Amino acid sequence: MPKALLLENIHPLAADALKRAGFEVETQKGALDENALIEALDGVDLLGIRSKTNVTQRVVEARPELTAVGCFCIGTNQVDLKAASNKGIGVFNAPYSNTRSVVELVVSDIISLMRRLPDHMRHMRDGVWDKTATGSHEVRGKTLGIIGYGNIGSQLSVLAEALGMSVIFYDIDEKLAMGNARRANSLEELLEESDAVTIHVDGRKENTNFFGEEQLARMKTGAILINLSRGFVVDLDALKSHLNSGHLSGAAVDVYPVEPKKSGDEFLSSLREEHNVILTPHIGGSTLEAQESIGQFVSHKLIDYWRSGTTALSVNLPPINLDSPAGGVRRVAHLHINMPGVLAQVNHTLGDEDINITAQALGTVDNLGYVVTDVSPDPSADIIAKLSDLPGTIRVRLLG
Repeated sequence: MPKALLLENIHPLAADALKRAGFEVETQKGALDENALIEALDGVDLLGIRSKTNVTQRVVEARPELTAVGCFCIGTNQVDLKAASNKGIGVFNAPYSNTRSVVELVVSDIISLMRRLPDHMRHMRDGVWDKTATGSHEVRGKTLGIIGYGNIGSQLSVLAEALGMSVIFYDIDEKLAMGNARRANSLEELLEESDAVTIHVDGRKENTNFFGEEQLARMKTGAILINLSRGFVVDLDALKSHLNSGHLSGAAVDVYPVEPKKSGDEFLSSLREEHNVILTPHIGGSTLEAQESIGQFVSHKLIDYWRSGTTALSVNLPPINLDSPAGGVRRVAHLHINMPGVLAQVNHTLGDEDINITAQALGTVDNLGYVVTDVSPDPSADIIAKLSDLPGTIRVRLLG
């Protein structure tokens, strides 16, 4: 029986789906460090993680028999994708499943900060009745600047307009504006015009310290900053300085450069004592609806890859969308270095053994090639060994 390991409180629907698909499933509540993960992966075929467990090159090299990793979240920067590709380990994520949850939290942060709710709540807890409109504003008529206009940024754009905000956005890629949103000609233009700035960039290394002193200094006096993207994107010390000086009137932060491993651990941040600041524990996508959707989506991607070899929406393998193998045929999935002649050698090897090819699909991306071949009769272990020995072969799987 194949085995799946699910970490970090992944929604129970994922375990249910994998069990129905014939997997023995082990679940653990927290994340695992590198050594513990290597030990736990003994005999495991499919691994499910969220954002706290790092699948490093050392983990991959120690457990190359792992077939796939499912990231039950948006990002995949916690997985060494190059190392996974080199061992033929597919990696899947849920790029859209918690978009609405993140967007709604951003909207609530904007309204709360504009109305200075963090300060009012703190005064009330301290027993101080501070009924004043000083510093409180409606969001209607204000300008929202969105940095990163992908799935989250574009959906946020629509909701912000529905609240009566003007929206400008900046993205390094060409993006179609939603509604009446306007593309800024530069990041500097966006920062100088926006009453609220929200960051929604991806986890690529180039975005490390992307938003620091220079960008903060460009923002309007009295503006607010929101970061629900990646913890390493914003310089929090520089942000603290601009809050202390009164240049910025508030901030909301959901992600941090260093985060506690599990619930209940101590949280340390220089922003804890700042006024009109909302600090949340990386919960942007953590709603019951989102976690349920992610659990279903990623588990089925893992099952599809295991059963049929389909790599649709894989983040590191050539994309091929496949149905399950037809009755009476077996499927050979051959992942290889993208080099001339591999397909011909695969077919030649099968033909030499009188194996009939009933269907075939090939996909390539960057330096990887992936050919999936439906054959009859069943190839022998000797044929699979010959395919595995072909120059450039990374991994061969027999499916169906």
